[in-house]
Amino acid sequence: MILDEFPEAIVATLGDNAYNSGSARQFACYDETWGRAKERTRPTLGGHDYKTPNASGYFDYFGDVLEPFGETATDPDRGYYSYNLGEWHVVVLNSICQEVTGGCETDSEQAEWLREDLAANAGDCTVAMIHHPRFSSGRKGEEAAVEPLWDVLYEHGVELALSGDNHAYERLAPTTPTGELDPEAGIRQFVVGTGGRSHYLFTEGPIQPHSESRNDDTFGVLKLTLHPDRYEWDFLPEEGKTFTDEGSEGCH
Repeated sequence: MILDEFPEAIVATLGDNAYNSGSARQFACYDETWGRAKERTRPTLGGHDYKTPNASGYFDYFGDVLEPFGETATDPDRGYYSYNLGEWHVVVLNSICQEVTGGCETDSEQAEWLREDLAANAGDCTVAMIHHPRFSSGRKGEEAAVEPLWDVLYEHGVELALSGDNHAYERLAPTTPTGELDPEAGIRQFVVGTGGRSHYLFTEGPIQPHSESRNDDTFGVLKLTLHPDRYEWDFLPEEGKTFTDEGSEGCH
């Protein structure tokens, strides 16, 4: 398993952790594979996790892992939190807006928490984990519901947003929350929906204008190496596949 090759790495999931409904039984199956890295996992909620009421499978399974990050991390009505990783700050958001107290609007509790958190952690480099991509090619397209959260991320100079939901891999150029190219201050987005369930084909919808790399037939993980003032990315494919995507970029 790829995770075993990097035993010191933090593992960030991007939602829909245990198919199809995030039940206790399905998390028991998760535990047999991804669970080997449970103590170093920093999970993100996805829509399928809430197919079990209150995402109880997710919160029961990850409860001990989430507890150090405070009550917003362990509350099914919130489910967002943050932490520091070296010189980087990481925010983990809940984009299942209908399940979050106040939703994802500009004046929501989550948006206000995010503003305060980013203001209190105004370092050089920040990455956001959020299940729904603001933009992705193929079946999913644009997710307008998360734009208010992206507005906050953009206002505070966040470098990266990592998302799942779309069952494919895609790297998009840095953009504003409304999709304009902004190489100086934009948010670079990675969509990494390649954890093993299935693939969605890019022929199922339009290609985003700022899509720089994409693949819809390879499972794998994205390895991020976070330096104090820059980051490197490297997509690591499943055994037998050859697709890769790698590069590096400085922080804003």
